[in-house]
Amino acid sequence: MTNGKIAFLGLGTMGAGMARRLVAAGFDVAVWNRSPAKAAPLAAAGARVADTPAAAAAGAGIVVAMLADDPASRSAWLGADGALAAMTPGAVAVESSTLTIEWVRTLGAEAAAAGIRLLDAPVSGSRQQAEEGSLRFLVGGDADALEQARAALEAMGSEIVHLGASGSGAVFKLINNFLCGVQVASLAEAVVMVERSGMDAARIVPLLIAGAPGSPIAKLIAPRMLERDYDPRFFLPLMAKDLGYAEAAFAAQGLDLPSAAVARARFEAAADDHAGDDMAAVVEGVRRA
Repeated sequence: MTNGKIAFLGLGTMGAGMARRLVAAGFDVAVWNRSPAKAAPLAAAGARVADTPAAAAAGAGIVVAMLADDPASRSAWLGADGALAAMTPGAVAVESSTLTIEWVRTLGAEAAAAGIRLLDAPVSGSRQQAEEGSLRFLVGGDADALEQARAALEAMGSEIVHLGASGSGAVFKLINNFLCGVQVASLAEAVVMVERSGMDAARIVPLLIAGAPGSPIAKLIAPRMLERDYDPRFFLPLMAKDLGYAEAAFAAQGLDLPSAAVARARFEAAADDHAGDDMAAVVEGVRRA
């Protein structure tokens, strides 16, 4: 790293835990969030709170963003008081949000024109892993830029996987979340079928996930569906967004995703009543169908 100063943009379910890990590791951290109240716990932990992305990014060797979607990312980096214009040439921008490939490429070009190197570095893991510092970073971009940012990433994660050129991380993350979203939607349908068949769901669903259908995400989400535990680890509307982004990315390569479209419809239907809940709440949309 060029210096020990890091800016962190976005203090939602994931970002708050990630920024806290940086503070705990001893970095000089400035944070920004669209809703300033969410920054108060980080201020108490020792972070400096900035009024704008630009104010957070000024003088930082690394600027990390964890935001909801393309519009939020675009605003934080390139909008009025955006971070990119305030960064010093030679610094590294780390975009950890789940975004479209097109936007990541655009941001990379804008960063390069400003003398900034962009790493697209989305993560595998959710709120617990962010709080524990055990995320897996899926990185696309220049190897030298990764080495410059490595200490910061190591403070937030337990594994860093360099996938290749810029955009590789964004592509991988959309493939990953496509597979996760389709499985969770299908699991919701299976759970409701068990319930409507009159079987004891508390006994039958664990039998299902102990067998061949029991992927890691099914084993993680099924108990939440049964217990109606929707404390957000991954907000339900974000999965609908990610599936839409995946559909567009696959379509650009000539691949139709009917399974993603059906799963996205399930998430969108459930979001009417569960926008602030965990993605496991997709089962409630199936229950009321």
